[in-house]
Amino acid sequence: MKKVICIGAGPAGLTGAYLLAKEGASVTVLEKDPVYVGGISKTVVHNGFCFDIGGHRFFSKSAEVEKLWDEILGDDFLKRPRKSRIFYRSKFFSYPLKPFEALMNLGIITSIHCVASYMWIRVFPYKNPKNFEEWVTNNFGRKLFEIFFKTYTEKVWGMKCSEISADWAAQRIKGLSLWVAIWNAFFPQKKGSTSVKTLIDSFRYPRKGPGMMWERAAEKIRRQGGEVRMGADACKFLYLPEKKIWQVHCKTQDGTSEILEAEHIISSAPLRELIPAIHPALPAQALRAAEALRYRDFLIVALVVRDMSIF
Repeated sequence: MKKVICIGAGPAGLTGAYLLAKEGASVTVLEKDPVYVGGISKTVVHNGFCFDIGGHRFFSKSAEVEKLWDEILGDDFLKRPRKSRIFYRSKFFSYPLKPFEALMNLGIITSIHCVASYMWIRVFPYKNPKNFEEWVTNNFGRKLFEIFFKTYTEKVWGMKCSEISADWAAQRIKGLSLWVAIWNAFFPQKKGSTSVKTLIDSFRYPRKGPGMMWERAAEKIRRQGGEVRMGADACKFLYLPEKKIWQVHCKTQDGTSEILEAEHIISSAPLRELIPAIHPALPAQALRAAEALRYRDFLIVALVVRDMSIF
């Protein structure tokens, strides 16, 4: 019976806790939010209306991951067609691309420029690309990088493309290039199957939003003997080498403090908060690196529309 504490009741923390509880471990999940599990994948309920905090599609090429989702949510998955659009120069472009639509919207001159730019970089590529700009230019050409990737990426992440790692680009846009996108546009694969994640045409979605998946996971953890504590803010992690255990100091909603003990900790908390909370203190270099990490957040404005006929 291993005692494990999981910090955070988002997808990572709850998945770890669920799998451990299945194996008979004694698991406690600590979640700072007093009401919702799911982290940024939660679904918020207001006056009977459900709001998603961002779009979280369920699609994976891993059979193991798909099996786990089915195990947790069962028949409450819906299959939905994907509808993604790129808005550029006051026109909408389908994504994945539709060749003739893209040609008409961009115009023949810009389209030729994009293809020529791609051909040029295939002949004279960046060797060992070091950043996002070089990696994307190698795969799409300079013109398409400037049209679609540069402004979008810099707005989303708040930093220049030359400051973002090429490894990160390769992971986010794995397997995709201009040639692959064009080939897929003319010869689309069978419905629901694709070798490139970003080109999927359908996905699965929980019936009441992504939060439904993680609410169900929390229920199953409790049913398996685990504990999910809401409104519990883990603020200090003290390792006792003589006992080979961790002490986790947490604050509850009513302001009281509590100390929990465990043999292992799984943390999905932001590293900037986790690293300085570990005692004995980690090296100064690690503390400085954690403090320098930057995070992006977003605001969502949800509207309740009572006139259903507009849909």
